[in-house]
Amino acid sequence: MSDNDVFTHPYKLGDLEVVPCSTVIGAEIRNIDISKELSAEIIVSLIQAWHTHLVLLFRQQDLAPEQHIAFTSYFGTPQSPNRTSFTPLTEKYPEIIEVMNVDMDDKQLDHSLGNSEAMWHTDMSYKPVPPLGSALYSREIPPNGGDTCVSNMYLAYDDLSEEMLREIDDKCAVHDESRNSAGILRPGFPDQKDPTKTPGPHHPIIRTHPETKRKTLFLGRRPYSYVPGLSYDKSEYLLDRLWAHASQKKYSWCHQWAVGDLLLWDNRCVMHRRDPFDKNQRRVMHRTQIAGSRPF
Repeated sequence: MSDNDVFTHPYKLGDLEVVPCSTVIGAEIRNIDISKELSAEIIVSLIQAWHTHLVLLFRQQDLAPEQHIAFTSYFGTPQSPNRTSFTPLTEKYPEIIEVMNVDMDDKQLDHSLGNSEAMWHTDMSYKPVPPLGSALYSREIPPNGGDTCVSNMYLAYDDLSEEMLREIDDKCAVHDESRNSAGILRPGFPDQKDPTKTPGPHHPIIRTHPETKRKTLFLGRRPYSYVPGLSYDKSEYLLDRLWAHASQKKYSWCHQWAVGDLLLWDNRCVMHRRDPFDKNQRRVMHRTQIAGSRPF
C-alpha cells in the first residue's frame, strides 16, 4: 500500500479497521472498545496508525475516568497538569482536565474553556517540556458548533519554500507562559505587552519528531510569540508569514462531535482549534495529556 493509499482508502491493521478521515490527517479506528484492556498487538497497531495519521478517532466509546486514563497510558505517561483549583472529579482523578463551559452548579463559565472560538494552537507549548499528545473525550455536546479542527504540521513544513527554510533554520520562538488560551493573565505574571519581553521557553520553530524522525513546524500560539535575535518588526513579519502558511485549510480536517467520541492527537506535529458554539448550550469534555520530551 502506498503512502497516498493510507489517506484515501480504508485498510486493516490486524483486527482493526482504519478509515481515513481526510486525505491529509486523521483516521477513525473501528472494531475496538477502548474501555477494555488492549493486547500488546493492538497497542502496536494503534501507535503505528497514530504515527501515520497523527490523529485517531474512536466513536461510541463509554469511558469511566479511570478507563480514559488507562487508554491514554498506552501512548505514554498520563500527565497531571498544574492546577490552582480542583473539582471533586479532578481531586480523585488529577490526570483529567475538565474542558467545559458550565461549573458544578451548572452556571455558565466565561473563560478559555468556554464557548468562544479557540484559534490554532498546540497544547501547553508554554512548558519547557510540552505534552506529546492529548486525548479529548466528549460527554456533553451542543447541537451545533464546537467542532475541533486539526492540522498536519508535517505537510506545512514540507511545503515551505527554500527561502523560508533558510530564514527559519536554527531559529526558535518564545512560547508565552503568562497568558492562557483566552489571553487572560495567569497569576504571578506582570501584564507585559511587549512581545520582545515575552516570558516562556524558547522552542525550535522546526522540531524533529522523536519517534518518526520527521521534521515539522512547531509554532505554539500566535499571540505574544517572538523570535529571539530579530527586531520586533522582523519577528512579527516572519511569524505572520509562518502562521498564514501553517493555517491553510489544505492541511486540516474538522471533526463534528458526537457523545462518546474520543479524539487523540499528536501535539508534536499537529495544531488544533475549536469552532464557537452557542454559550447557552452545554459542552462538557474530558481531556488527558501525555508527558512529552523537550523539543529539538
